[in-house]
Amino acid sequence: MTTIESAADATPAAVPPDLRAHLSAPRTRSAVAVQQAILGAAREYLAGEGFTELLAPVIGPVTDPGARGSKQVDIDYYGHRYKLMTSAILYKQASLLSFGKIFCVAPNVRLEPLETANTDRHLAEFHQLDVEIAGASRDEATEVAQGVVRHAVRRVLDTAADHLDVLGRDRDALATWLDDPFGRITHREAVRRLHASDHPQDPGAEIDWAGERLLSESEKCPFFITDYPKGSRGFYDRESATDPGSLRNFDLIAPEGYGELCSGSEREYDYRRMIARMRETGENPAKYGWYLDLVRGGIPASAGFGIGVQRLTRYVAGLDAVWQASMFPKLPGVVSA
Repeated sequence: MTTIESAADATPAAVPPDLRAHLSAPRTRSAVAVQQAILGAAREYLAGEGFTELLAPVIGPVTDPGARGSKQVDIDYYGHRYKLMTSAILYKQASLLSFGKIFCVAPNVRLEPLETANTDRHLAEFHQLDVEIAGASRDEATEVAQGVVRHAVRRVLDTAADHLDVLGRDRDALATWLDDPFGRITHREAVRRLHASDHPQDPGAEIDWAGERLLSESEKCPFFITDYPKGSRGFYDRESATDPGSLRNFDLIAPEGYGELCSGSEREYDYRRMIARMRETGENPAKYGWYLDLVRGGIPASAGFGIGVQRLTRYVAGLDAVWQASMFPKLPGVVSA
């Protein structure tokens, strides 16, 4: 059974059912079958593009500080305080010293705020399809992200359509955009649209969850939001050389109200700029010793992204909530197996 702690506003619909009922449900089997097709297609696509799959670390002395509102998990590693990974971003950049194009299916743990138990989009434990490309621009990274998602959806439609039928997913909603380029708007344009809809989006911040849903609901095809403001993201997102205060980054947003699937950027790789960005974002450079030693010695310029595996599964399968895309879901504030 599952119980919820300190999340009084969580509704029963937000809490997964009895574990036996969840594991034995035909909908769970079909959701996982869709996820298997997605992962198989993603690996096939990336391998075909010359990427090397790596096994990402689960623990480290430091992890990505950029997850909004979430907390990191400390563990005792032989008397040293280590972190469970919230993202493989630092290790992806370091891996480019060996391989020019890498990917991994990386586990992540983020203690999200309790109120996110009701967003239908957040898990405390999840997986990302992480990709990094040496020497790439943001636009080249978005092309790869688009290719991965298209290839995955085609694979599901070709090999797992019967599972979509079990889940009640409209196949046409996926098939209609497969041959079209994904849309693209800037963060400024997204803010303008939200203000026109009377949504009070802060122009200096990430698009909030309600705003993201509004933008997502109005679209039928996945689309990118680019050029987030400098103060809204972590120190590793590179600032634009031609538009100071704007970052060379992006989110991929699913249509139909499903929201963000992916975040990515060109990466900062210059040591001095990195230190300046860390200080601007309130990070202590001393925490990042091993990483900054590599940066000081030189790491490749790169761009990359991470696609939420459970979020992409939720969208493709048409699930009500992201926990339905996990065999053993961990929701914020929910005590479970």
